[in-house]
Amino acid sequence: MGKLLVLILLGVLAVWLVRRALRASQSAGASEKQAVQQDLVRCARCGVHLPRSEARQADGQLYCGEEHARLGAGKG
Repeated sequence: MGKLLVLILLGVLAVWLVRRALRASQSAGASEKQAVQQDLVRCARCGVHLPRSEARQADGQLYCGEEHARLGAGKG
């Protein structure tokens, strides 16, 4: 009787783990589909393209980071 109970518990555990793994993979796929498209902007100093939400603005120009915003436009 004890062996039967252990087998049933192992079966329930296996089903639970499989369902959990499937649910996690489905939610990961859904979050990838919900990625928001953003405009790409060009850094005024180095020319790299990045999403507008990650760009830094200084003196009316957009930069890829704080260092380039501090240095300003141009390749000097």
